[in-house]
Amino acid sequence: MSIRIQKSKCAGCGRCIEACPGNLIKKDKENKAFIRQVRDCWGCTSCIKECRHDAIRFFLGADVGGRGASMVVSEKPDISTWTVEKPDGTKITIQVNKKDANKY
Repeated sequence: MSIRIQKSKCAGCGRCIEACPGNLIKKDKENKAFIRQVRDCWGCTSCIKECRHDAIRFFLGADVGGRGASMVVSEKPDISTWTVEKPDGTKITIQVNKKDANKY
């Protein structure tokens, strides 16, 4: 499992850099985020949850049914939307109401 950062979508806000517990994400000369060694990514998805520009995709490993699928997260004040896109183009969307996240 690893992340990919799309520089064309990166706004250079730095939220992903602050969120990465492994200090793996840096900024380049153009002020765009990048990860030096994707193999070092822990797969925690912290950066994805902080990115407001859909610039970071998480590629799922075969052990969790990935086989080429990727995931992106979009946030609204109370709703997190997790979208998994399969290699054939089909999408699965999961919405989580953050108010109820710790309810149980």
